[in-house]
Amino acid sequence: MSNFQFRPAVRENVGLWINLIGGTGSGKSFTGMRLASGISGGKPFAVIDTENRRALHYADQFKFDHAELRPPFRPEAYSDAVLAADKAGYPVIMIDSGSHVWAGDGGVLDWQDEELDRMAGTDWKKREACKMAAWIKPKMAHKQMVQKLLQVKAHIILCLRAEAKVEMVKGSDGKMVIQAKQSLVGLDGWIPICDKNLPFEATASFLLMADKPGAPLPIKLQDQHRPLFPLDKPITEESGRLIAVWAAGGKNAESPAAGQPVAPASATTAPVDSAPTVSVDQAIELADLFREKGWNKQKFLDKHGIKSFEQVTLEQYEQAKAA
Repeated sequence: MSNFQFRPAVRENVGLWINLIGGTGSGKSFTGMRLASGISGGKPFAVIDTENRRALHYADQFKFDHAELRPPFRPEAYSDAVLAADKAGYPVIMIDSGSHVWAGDGGVLDWQDEELDRMAGTDWKKREACKMAAWIKPKMAHKQMVQKLLQVKAHIILCLRAEAKVEMVKGSDGKMVIQAKQSLVGLDGWIPICDKNLPFEATASFLLMADKPGAPLPIKLQDQHRPLFPLDKPITEESGRLIAVWAAGGKNAESPAAGQPVAPASATTAPVDSAPTVSVDQAIELADLFREKGWNKQKFLDKHGIKSFEQVTLEQYEQAKAA
């Protein structure tokens, strides 16, 4: 006899994981502090700092407890720090930055190189043959870290660095030069420094830009969360408060300033569509296809009432690929 029991689904105590991604000057840390403060309802939250104690710059503005994480930045060290904060009962855990576990001293990339040294030494032919096998241990450890973070009771805010995409182009003198890649999709020419799947493990992931610090460009944002994060202004404590209400089971997160339920996202920000949309990789592939074929990108976007390739549905993507 089966021991499984089913009951009507009710949203309650949903764990949040929010990624804030951006380059230097994009406002990741400050925005993370504001968001954590709003989610925690003014209670002290935990900050795991890998940035040489830079989080302490905000000690006079926000109420948080600080712990420093130093190299080597192994995935296990991250998960141990998060589990310790969760056990201590903090309502929110902010990690600044999550990029070190991937590209920092002793992170996944370094670990893979160490595995290659162990397996093949300086034998470059053997190193090439062992390249994939050298990923097994670091990738497995990273996967286990992600699974542990998904299981904690506390809400998680993960700050991630990003770097600009570059491309080789021919200059006016005919010589090839390196320049920043032109914006093609919602990521606006930026690559998060992390495992490529990490932005999609989260409840929501936002790209922040230096020209509008704190203003979110959605990488992953579900329809029910769009009204809580206005795209035309920086993320504030209010967004944190509203999504915390939603996570606790609130049916209508209301803004105390307006006294009215938050209005649905308008067509000028992002489409509200239940149809599944493409991944970032598929959006980039689609943008490259349009550029290669010389197709009119804006005409395509206007036709479907969207702002970027990241809002393309899977059906529209397949139709474009078929064409």
